[in-house]
Amino acid sequence: MALEIIMDTDPGIDDAAALTMAINDPAIDLKLVTAVAGNVTVDKTTANALKIVHFFGKDKEIPVAAGAKQPLIKPFEDAARIHGASGMPGYDFGDDYGHAIEKSAVEALHDEIMAADEPITLVPTGSYTNIALLFSQYPEVKDNIKEIVAMGGTLQEGNMTSAAEFNCFTDPHAAKVLYDSGVPIVMVGLDITLKALLTADTLDKLAGLNKTGEMLHALITHYGDGGAEGIPMHDVNTIFYLLHPEAITTKEMWVDVQTEGPAMGETVGDIRGAYHDGKTNAKVCVDIDAAAFNKWFLEEISKIK
Repeated sequence: MALEIIMDTDPGIDDAAALTMAINDPAIDLKLVTAVAGNVTVDKTTANALKIVHFFGKDKEIPVAAGAKQPLIKPFEDAARIHGASGMPGYDFGDDYGHAIEKSAVEALHDEIMAADEPITLVPTGSYTNIALLFSQYPEVKDNIKEIVAMGGTLQEGNMTSAAEFNCFTDPHAAKVLYDSGVPIVMVGLDITLKALLTADTLDKLAGLNKTGEMLHALITHYGDGGAEGIPMHDVNTIFYLLHPEAITTKEMWVDVQTEGPAMGETVGDIRGAYHDGKTNAKVCVDIDAAAFNKWFLEEISKIK
């Protein structure tokens, strides 16, 4: 039986690749996509999610709902410098890609989670604003969530400040709500996403695989992240974790989120287990088989008809 998931996302180039994997791998049943302001404004992230769902002809199967326009408290700061003004430059998806459903992201999340026969997996790959609003308005949903596999955070250096990763920096107060929620969390952060770089060889092979490879190659070559060593596909690591947890090393610990001052958005792991009476609130991904990630990435795309 396929794993039922919901993706809460802010496409974004790496989000587009993560959606591609989630839509097409038969081991995953993507029930709903909710969009949030992050890489670009929420009108653009919603449109970009619709474009990817439409590209694969899943308009009637996978609803897309628009969510929060700004963080809970902190002023909104996008990542258009990395993802371009549209969030997904480089490929022409056309103008006829459908519309978001009338329900807000929070309402859609509530309804889908409560209707699920078995506890569902949430996969947020943008800021966690929609999830925080959901938990504050409908705390009962927590009982029907299997786990949250969240891209974001880092135990090491950030990519927005020296302390903070982008998703947690974008809405640190929402990140704190997430980590204080009591729901099982897997932190898929920069500790692995900056190791699992798409190599030049992988990128060279991508465009020639099929139409999907051509689309992703066009997007990724417009991505303002990475360098000579390769290109990080941050959000794709969440799907890789769900499908191949054996390729990722994790460590249980307590993670606190800083919400004020120059360390705003920092995820502080109690790596010694010294400050929370031995309790943990997250499974933190700390290492990854980068070669396996590259091999899987190409294999996943090559299977898409």
